[in-house]
Amino acid sequence: MTIPLVFLRHGQSVWNQQRRFTGWADVGLSPTGRTEAETAGRLLKRANYRFDVCFTSVLQRARQTLDIVLDSLGQSRLPVQTNWRLNERHYGALEGLSRGDAAEQYSPRQVTLWQQHFDICPPPLDPGDRRFPGHDPRYRRLAAADLPRTESLKDVRTRVLPYWRDTILPRLQAGQRVLVVAHGNSLRALMTYLDGVPEATIPKIKRPLTGEPLVYEFDLSGQPLSRFYLRRSPKLHRWMRSAFGSTPSPSPD
Repeated sequence: MTIPLVFLRHGQSVWNQQRRFTGWADVGLSPTGRTEAETAGRLLKRANYRFDVCFTSVLQRARQTLDIVLDSLGQSRLPVQTNWRLNERHYGALEGLSRGDAAEQYSPRQVTLWQQHFDICPPPLDPGDRRFPGHDPRYRRLAAADLPRTESLKDVRTRVLPYWRDTILPRLQAGQRVLVVAHGNSLRALMTYLDGVPEATIPKIKRPLTGEPLVYEFDLSGQPLSRFYLRRSPKLHRWMRSAFGSTPSPSPD
């Protein structure tokens, strides 16, 4: 008996479309992002996937994607757990900047280093900055140490894994079918853990594609047995490129 766990990266957001560093900023889906979410729902329905429980971040672009997918599956009333640990990587002082503006301010090489290196953080926010999560009432119960001023990929992995071990994994071990809709870097952190990727190699691992569910199959002991994408058809790729100019959400996330 195998138990499915499906990872889905949220559809393109408005800030993705504008090539702005988004992180913990709470922006909604773009029209392309909604189409990507609808595509994911159709792929899952066509493959006859059903779920017992869902997990997502507190950010609306992830929740909007999940709502669209569940509606496509006819499972709108499915239990959903939201948690900040599944949020995107916090980009510190880069949040809200376009990649071009960030490169002009800090240099293209430095921005690339912050994006790709495993344990190097962008410049931190001052706690008085309006972008600091401590000003958001959704995070008022978090300990001060859990409120990021900036994060590296290593920091994201550190905060995601306890939620995996304590909350998501036990559901799989109980035989429940799980859907996780989150973000490029929070999902990449889980993927690299499940796939046993060495730390030095993690920056080279690509984030999941938008609109293409990534399926893991587990045994009841909680061990992953296989993984694969549910792929969009070439015809749909061509249509989305014609309608929206490109299919994947442009980075940064």
